[in-house]
Amino acid sequence: MPNSADAAETLALGVLAWLVSNDELLPVFLGATGASEADLRDRVGDQDFLASVLDFLVMDDTWVVAFCDATGTAYDRPEQARATLAGAAGTHWT
Repeated sequence: MPNSADAAETLALGVLAWLVSNDELLPVFLGATGASEADLRDRVGDQDFLASVLDFLVMDDTWVVAFCDATGTAYDRPEQARATLAGAAGTHWT
């Protein structure tokens, strides 16, 4: 089922909340993205930032499974939401 932009943003916000509550993974996210804790608050409504949250999650299948299991989300939804938020700019054929 295709994601609407609103549904994709809602899922990304859920991923962000899950990351913030994960004491082991949050520092990895902050280090990998260069985001600060202030960015987590200040950019929560920024579609590009939310896409980067989903980009981070889908880098590792273990993280996807952990998030989906914790939230009852279908395993393919994070990647679908990432594609929706990234739009054509997120398509790379290299």
